[in-house]
This record gives sequence, C-alpha cells and structure tokens, in this order.
Amino acid sequence: MSELKPVSPRDRTRAHLVRVAAELLAAAGPDAVTTRSVALAAGLQAPAIYRLFGDKTGLLDAVVEHGFTSYMASKQLDRDCDPVRSLHDGWQLHIGFGLANPELFRLMNTALRTPQGRAAAATGAGVLRARVHRVAEAGRLRVSERRAVELIQAAGTGVVFTLIDQAAEERDDTLAGTAWDSVCASILTQASTAATGGPRVAAVTLRAALPDLTALSAAERALLGDWLDRIAEA
Repeated sequence: MSELKPVSPRDRTRAHLVRVAAELLAAAGPDAVTTRSVALAAGLQAPAIYRLFGDKTGLLDAVVEHGFTSYMASKQLDRDCDPVRSLHDGWQLHIGFGLANPELFRLMNTALRTPQGRAAAATGAGVLRARVHRVAEAGRLRVSERRAVELIQAAGTGVVFTLIDQAAEERDDTLAGTAWDSVCASILTQASTAATGGPRVAAVTLRAALPDLTALSAAERALLGDWLDRIAEA
C-alpha cells in the first residue's frame, strides 16, 4: 500500500481559506466574500489570499470547485438499485443539495468555470448519463438518452432556482415532485407497457445495448447507432 502524500502547510492554508469563504458565502452570499472578510475570519493576512488565489474571483472559483467535489461525494451510482428508482434518487439528491446550499448552488451554476470546475461538473453529468443509460437498457426510456439527460438537467436546476428564489414561508414544497412527474411522463414508459412501447422505445433500448453487439463491426455499430438515434429523436 502506497503512503499518503503529506499535506503541505500551503495546502492546509488553502483548504482553510476555502472553508472559511464557503461559510461566509452560505451565511451572507457572494458579496460577503471579500479578501478582507475572509482573511479576518481565517485569522490570516490578506496577502495570503492573493498568493494562493490571485484575487477574490480566484477564491470563489476554488469555492465552486470545492462545492462540486462535495456534491460528487454523495452522487454515487448504485448499480443494484432499480434503474428508475436510481434516477429518482439522483433527482432528489440534486434538489436537496441545491436547497441546502442555495448560494453555493447559484454560484456553481452561474459562475464561469475553471478547468477543474468543468471537470467536476462533467463527472456529475456522467453519473446522470449512467443512470439514464440503465433506464434505457431496461426498456423504460421513450426518448433518446441525450434528450432525457437534457430534460432532467433543465428541470432539476430550474426547480432549484425557482425554490431558492421563493421566500421560505411561500415556498411550494410540491413543485419538485410535480416537476419530476412531468419529466417522467415525457421520458419514461410505463413498466407494464415497456415491452410494447413502439419503435421509438425499441430503438432507444437497442441503442443502449449497441456497445455489446460484437457481431457487428465498429463501422456497422456506428451506422446502426446513427439510424437508431434518428428513430429515437423523430
């Protein structure tokens, strides 16, 4: 077993400043995250922030990257779970994270992302695509996988933004569930009719299994994939 690389004082200081900035962001929003306020709360001098992050924007970028990392730590895919249940679990995780971290969520979805932030966001999107792919393999998807992912992302993020902009006493606790039902009606077949869902469902299901069709050459799989995508998106 390889030994863990020791954390340097610089890394400890950087992590401490990110935590402090994240706490100020959660408590009072991005305007409260100034180099002066973060340095004061962290018990450090402001030049330490400039050395490690360049400026306030660099510090907020690091907070966003930390937010994506924290989000991904809870976004694991359970491959033993029913595919549709797994998809719903992912939806609830997304909504819950946004409501628990409104200022961070807003920043994560509006700030220009650094390469590290884009990589973390791409990893999260990959988990959603994997969940949707399992639904397609089960014959429960009525639209293309890409279309399903886009609808879920748009609806989920839109719901969170709507809810966090509402006053707490006026928040509509039924909105997330209603939106989920609407998404399901658009992208899922009924379990009892999955086997007879028509050519579109058949195309989506076969498209999900395409990588395993080793009887076809790579070129044939690519051609068939193009045809199936056209059927699924028609």
